[in-house]
Amino acid sequence: MANGTRVLITGGAGFIGSALSKHLQTEGYEVHVLDDLSFGLRHLAGVPDERFHQVDIRDRDAVRTTFAAVKPTRVLHLAAVHFIPYCNQHPVEASEINILGTINVLDACERCGTVEQVFTASTAAVYPIADGAMDEAHATGPMDIYGITKLATEKLVSEFHLRTGITTIIGRFFNAFGPNETNPHLIPEIQKQVLAGVRELRLGNLDPKRDFIHTEDMSRAMSALLRTQVSGHDVFNIGRGIEYSVREIVEAFARQLGETLTITVDPARVRKVERMHLLADVAKLKRVTGWEPRWGIDEGVATLLNERILDRA
Repeated sequence: MANGTRVLITGGAGFIGSALSKHLQTEGYEVHVLDDLSFGLRHLAGVPDERFHQVDIRDRDAVRTTFAAVKPTRVLHLAAVHFIPYCNQHPVEASEINILGTINVLDACERCGTVEQVFTASTAAVYPIADGAMDEAHATGPMDIYGITKLATEKLVSEFHLRTGITTIIGRFFNAFGPNETNPHLIPEIQKQVLAGVRELRLGNLDPKRDFIHTEDMSRAMSALLRTQVSGHDVFNIGRGIEYSVREIVEAFARQLGETLTITVDPARVRKVERMHLLADVAKLKRVTGWEPRWGIDEGVATLLNERILDRA
């Protein structure tokens, strides 16, 4: 389907969006990126200046103007504030960007008249605390501001589809890892400390388990959903289907370093409210698209140990 198909990625200069931009271009898509660079970095977008649009999705007129000029047929809406501690500390900003921003993007999709398919990034944080793998039919029950804003986003996308008939896909992202992380999540924090020569790591909660999926596997999953041309409105988990504790992630770094790493719990990093498990059932994604993950934790960590930490100065 690629063959120069024009796609627009909001948030395409961020962590996951930049990996997606690179991947779709290798598949022959004409990729445009819309990003305000509040979290993303211009060079990560990987597109020439004429296909990069520095726009804040809260600016409805600017979003409409960009969409009218680009005339995309596929839109992948990834722009959001998604670092949970930041969202909890800045609930108004998180709501304005994640909810109002999504309204503006969907409005522009409708108005420009060329969009045939919209993919919107949601999150596993829409699920409640639960043990075991959760499939897409599992009841929702977010426990933080980020999850609440993303569940609202899902409702907005569903309403948009019912109103316009444009095909819409929700991707519930589990825990992404890979190069060019732009938020201080667990794996980049370990990476930062290790590359600085630290061997006694200062971390927060150690026992929670998460489903970590490499951004290249996420990009392949989103591309597969575009190619499959899902009709109507549908929801897919995008995870690996395996969960790892913080201790197990540290052990992966130790294996790849060939050195011993120890952990000290830093009270300032401990989250007061924390779920012990967050695991994806990805059977639906595999069944519909034929996608299979390729990157394991050790392979991904090995590449991170050779990566230069992003300089945001």
